[in-house]
Amino acid sequence: MKRMLLFALPLVLLAACGCSHKTYIPQAPDYKDTTMWFTADDDADGTGADIFYVVSTWEEDWQHEGTVCHYADVWNAEHRANMAKEISRVAAYMAPGNRFYAPYYRHMTIDGWVTGDEELIQSRTRLSMEDVCEAFDTFIAQRDNSRPLVIAGFSQGGMAVVELLKHISDETYSRLAAAYVMGYKLTPSDTLCAHIRPAKGETDTGVAICYNTVKDVKYVQPVIAASCCAINPVNWHTDATPAILHDTITVTLDPTAHVLVVSGYSGSEYAPYRDFINVGDIHSCEPWLYSACIRQNIEKRIASFKGLE
Repeated sequence: MKRMLLFALPLVLLAACGCSHKTYIPQAPDYKDTTMWFTADDDADGTGADIFYVVSTWEEDWQHEGTVCHYADVWNAEHRANMAKEISRVAAYMAPGNRFYAPYYRHMTIDGWVTGDEELIQSRTRLSMEDVCEAFDTFIAQRDNSRPLVIAGFSQGGMAVVELLKHISDETYSRLAAAYVMGYKLTPSDTLCAHIRPAKGETDTGVAICYNTVKDVKYVQPVIAASCCAINPVNWHTDATPAILHDTITVTLDPTAHVLVVSGYSGSEYAPYRDFINVGDIHSCEPWLYSACIRQNIEKRIASFKGLE
């Protein structure tokens, strides 16, 4: 009965706010239920870090009994399986030597992003970000706070990383080795938060690593990548010093647009989607193209953090 009441409440709120179209809000997650988590423990000797990862967008708008839904349903096994496709691949390079945690959450569907409407996106993702914050609080309540902490996310998950940095306590922030905002932006207002300090190099700690990849700066997608800062995850420079990746790919940070411009790489494995992403930007590559660099960097920042203790 309690879950039914939690489920019914958002529908009542929608009616009360005078919205002209009813939408279906899926049942809220219960983060005390292990079904709501993807976890991996590869830290047998207890010397690694805790990694909290937030998945990107996997669902399109769908119908529940004739009513449109703008969110993933965490109680839907298919939706969880979709999220797990990404999470498991990220865990393959982030989890070794660490304890890895990733919650399933009611992420906003891609249809919201495609509008390009910042106000609508902020409104719809409020529910999604609340889920992530609740999951994080549940995670923090049971974790050993003496361990280093790494937070990471891709795309909508990158947005969640930014919101988590605003949400966390000073005590939790004091344990942060690094936060990886992959395929999302940091805005000037974000950096006003004391917990959001853009990375300046390869081993600074308590910092946010932010990057977005394009073939040319004209392809920057504002609702995702209009960032005020960035760092090159290949050479860890914040200037235009080019870096060579996999022998043939040149990655150069544009210090004005704050995006990575790549040459020697087409990104053809990522098909354009609804004329929104992968149309000159290479949004879908962010967790994968630089995965070896990110894995090594996580190790270095954890070591740097421990060296500061």
